[in-house]
Amino acid sequence: MTTPRPFRLYSTLTRDVRPFEPVVPGQVGLYVCGMTVYDRCHVGHARAMVVFDTFVRWLRHNGWAVTFVRNFTDVDDKIIHRANERGEDPAALAQRYIDAFHDDATGLGLLPPDHEPRVSTSIDDIVRLIGTLIDKGHAYPSEGSVWFDVRTFPEYGKLSGQKIDELRSGDPDAGKRDAADFALWKAAKPGEPAWDSPWGKGRPGWHIECSAMSHAQLGATLDIHGGGLDLVFPHHENEVAQSECAHGATYARYWTHNGLLTMASGQKMGKSLGNVINVEDALAAFPAQTLRLYYLQNHYRSPLPWGPEALPDALAMVSRLYEAREVAESFEGDESADVVAKDLGEDAQAVLDLGRAFAAKFDQALDEDFNTAQALGFLFELARAVNRLGNHKKAKKRARPVVKPALDAFRLVASATGLLSQPTSAFLEEVREKRLSALGLARADIEQLIAQRDELRRDKKWAEADQLRAELDQKGIVVMDSPTGAEWRVRIQ
Repeated sequence: MTTPRPFRLYSTLTRDVRPFEPVVPGQVGLYVCGMTVYDRCHVGHARAMVVFDTFVRWLRHNGWAVTFVRNFTDVDDKIIHRANERGEDPAALAQRYIDAFHDDATGLGLLPPDHEPRVSTSIDDIVRLIGTLIDKGHAYPSEGSVWFDVRTFPEYGKLSGQKIDELRSGDPDAGKRDAADFALWKAAKPGEPAWDSPWGKGRPGWHIECSAMSHAQLGATLDIHGGGLDLVFPHHENEVAQSECAHGATYARYWTHNGLLTMASGQKMGKSLGNVINVEDALAAFPAQTLRLYYLQNHYRSPLPWGPEALPDALAMVSRLYEAREVAESFEGDESADVVAKDLGEDAQAVLDLGRAFAAKFDQALDEDFNTAQALGFLFELARAVNRLGNHKKAKKRARPVVKPALDAFRLVASATGLLSQPTSAFLEEVREKRLSALGLARADIEQLIAQRDELRRDKKWAEADQLRAELDQKGIVVMDSPTGAEWRVRIQ
């Protein structure tokens, strides 16, 4: 068995980048907080989904045996409130949005997790965990609810830096001993879903859910716990407290949090702020590869700016990568790469040198805290060099050996990250169809205009052909003439 390549990772707990050391050599147990399913997944949620999907791909590419767990919170105040607003059963509403999430995940090209537990099917595990906390003196029943006593965990606040005496829990105060205590079990209320428990009918609190589900799938100590930066407090802080009190072991060896999408105003993207675009709508207008490039262009821990040009800019960027691969695939020849590069000059030598060095530089970037921004920088440098070489007429018949390392680099990126995973022709066709739809244009109408222009050119009616080309350009259609006839693409920006 191949030994996985080592890497370094930042942990929110220790606030530094350090060598990754798993519980079991060669294996990674990864738990990522999933959706609370009361609405559609938006592009802010999808950053975490794509970042951790790419992280899992990269780990497996490098020989790590990954067990990837991502949950659904399908029992929650928000779900109950939304269902009551609509006169719908909460379980039915949650299932509808779970189905919608799966559609979005498929559309984004996400790998399915190895386990996808739900709160509603984990009640027995949750009740057992709460019972353990009561038995160990870290939780107490009161008026049909159960509360976690934060003062029984001296390290409370070690993940977020919060101090107990400055906190006030968001849970209602009835029955609590301390303002900072939080609910593990909530007593049943009329019209809410409820389950039997030793403390009476009720339902789980939010934080206990992930502790129970992660323990059931990965044991007492996780290698990596992931999620959005907005979950550090209170959710992940409370997970640490209740898990370590229950099991007497480190809950997660590494805490990995992705940064949030931010608006020009500095606000994060969120349903409650009314500034979201759903994944479903984004995918209707842009290929999934656009969103993957958008999320990976910045370091995963950094904020990611969002605005009207975010996806058009990302589409232009990822299209340049696909076009560079298309150029590289078009070259011919079977001579020695070094001989051809020397004959063709510095642009060919640059492609050969960058291609040969790419894998080591790409791996080094990702091995140091999963720096996709730096890795993509190397990829764009290579793509620009390939496109420059494509402008050399002499290169077309000879440069295939020169660009072979670049083609290997493109395949490495696809395998390790999921970017460039589509055939070039399929990607470019998807761009064409989705941009035509977004512009309100019909393909048949465009092709008819192209045919008319070809006929005008055959009749040497150059002025009329140029006028038609200008008309197409105003519609966002770029026409490219070649000896075999006109080709066309939809302008991206």
